[in-house]
Amino acid sequence: MKPEVAKIVEPELRRFAADLNLSDAQKEQLQTALETARERLDEIRAKNPDVTRADVIAKFQEVRGSLRERVVKFFTPDQLAKWDAEVSKARTFLGHTFNQ
Repeated sequence: MKPEVAKIVEPELRRFAADLNLSDAQKEQLQTALETARERLDEIRAKNPDVTRADVIAKFQEVRGSLRERVVKFFTPDQLAKWDAEVSKARTFLGHTFNQ
């Protein structure tokens, strides 16, 4: 993530994490899940330097789907509902309107 984007996104992530009221174990699990997703995206970019925007969006959706599969395992139903709502807001915030 570019530093200028990180400056905008990181405070939002902190706020969101607080809203979810995660336990320490959930925080660790979420951090691991996010790091894994980030590594997968970095790997995709490294292996495909000439990838099109459409391909990037498709791969991002794939990674986002696998991330959601992971959080379903340790979020409560209320936390999952908040997660889904925030993911939807993030897509709008980032200017993306793609399907789940």
